[in-house]
Amino acid sequence: MIALPWLYLILLSIGYVVALAYGQLGLLGAVSVAMLLIAGYAVRQQRNPWARSLGHGLFIVLALGLAMHWLPGFYNGRGIAPQRFTPDSVPFSMYLNQDKPLIGFWLLLACPWIVARRSWRLAICVTALALTLTAIAALGGAALMGIISWAPKWPEQAWLWVLNNLLLVTLVEEALFRGYIQGGLSQRLKHLPYGENLALLLASLLFGLAHLGAGWHWVLLASIAGVGYGLAYRFGGLGAAIATHFGLNLLHFGLFTYPMLAS
Repeated sequence: MIALPWLYLILLSIGYVVALAYGQLGLLGAVSVAMLLIAGYAVRQQRNPWARSLGHGLFIVLALGLAMHWLPGFYNGRGIAPQRFTPDSVPFSMYLNQDKPLIGFWLLLACPWIVARRSWRLAICVTALALTLTAIAALGGAALMGIISWAPKWPEQAWLWVLNNLLLVTLVEEALFRGYIQGGLSQRLKHLPYGENLALLLASLLFGLAHLGAGWHWVLLASIAGVGYGLAYRFGGLGAAIATHFGLNLLHFGLFTYPMLAS
């Protein structure tokens, strides 16, 4: 039996407690939890491939609904009211989600292989290199496109943003896009000459498309960043991918226009 990734589960639980302090759960939220439990049970049936396939299919449908906030019973509280962090930025507001983090809990409990454990020393070295290259490519690209500009700041709500972004956003997104999608595709495509590279690119493209609502600029930039996160995951494991993703978000938040320049 694969050991559960307790550190990640504890961090996600801390974030979820913070989210509950700002919002509340309704009774209908139990339906989603029950469906996730069914999907998890099916996925763990090692002797029945059909059950595993159905479990993964059910999870994918539920993950889409949770990520898009389509499923009932979750009343996400607003942690930051709409405001401009700099005079030239678009207004920003932030909700602490209780639905989307359930994706992370499911993945860590039902598919602990997504962690792809590496040594701490290797993970730190990989993170440093991946974050440097990704920041140059993604933030540099955003600056060249005129989407962001140099704007150092640290507003009073910054620590709440840090908790939310690290524990409820970055951890969950990396568990899904790098651990589950890239990791799963790597296993499926490993017989191909460039199977791992193809898995990384497909996961990065899907990550970019998840930002479609913000416009094509962010799809491109998120796809580029996804390549950096994917390389961090391949060589440094889930921890390196999370650290690289959060590091880039933190640099964007603290040093540049956030979330973007007003048109």
